[in-house]
Formats: sequence, C-alpha cells, structure tokens
Amino acid sequence: MSELKQHGGKAMVDSWSKPFYDAFSESKSVQLYEVSFIDSWLLCLNPIKRLLLQFMRKSSDGAKDALQRHIVYSFGDHYYFRKELKILNLLTGYIFLLDKFGRIRWQGFGFAKQEELSSLIYCTKVLLEEK
Repeated sequence: MSELKQHGGKAMVDSWSKPFYDAFSESKSVQLYEVSFIDSWLLCLNPIKRLLLQFMRKSSDGAKDALQRHIVYSFGDHYYFRKELKILNLLTGYIFLLDKFGRIRWQGFGFAKQEELSSLIYCTKVLLEEK
C-alpha cells in the first residue's frame, strides 16, 4: 500500500493506514509506504530540509511488526507526478494499493468510510492470495 499526502492530508491518510496496519501488521508480504510531498521552496533548501528530516526521524515510532513500514519525504515540484496519478486536491490524502509489479490496483482519497476500508482490505487479501 502506498499513501500520498500533503501537510493537510495526514488525518485522512491515518484514517486509512491505521485500520490497514491493524489488519496486516503480522504480514511479511505487505509493505506500507507513507509518502509526503513537500513542494515549498523554503522547506526544500538544504539546511531547512536537513532540520526537517532530523525532526521527522525523531518523531517516527519504532514499532517492530512484521509489516514493513516506510516513511518517505519527497522535496521539489511534483506537478507531473500528481497529474499522472490524478491527484487533484493538494489538501487531501490519497491512498493506493499496488500489486507486486507496482501497478495501481485500488485507489482512495479523503477520509476512509467503512465500506471503502472493507474493500481495501478485501482487495489486499485477494492480491496476497495471487502470489
């Protein structure tokens, strides 16, 4: 599962990732990526970027579950990347379920609804069975 978020999308992404994490925390076949886009030119300057990354590393939890969780920060202009993925609202969190080949198999955005979470978890289980 891969998540894309801007600063305002964290609560939205958490509404997806926490139930997903709970469902698959024991799985060694699932990886969770949280990707934050940082477009601000000021935050992209090296001294500020280093301080920001240092602060973010300290604030991340060190849980040791089977689920591989990765937090990634991408600095710079993401216009074409967002355009390809149809990320239209910069204040919304987006979530993507990728198969083992990196193809998008499921997509959601905004705050998770129960039926959407059920669909995401079901699709993930189907992909895990395909091995």
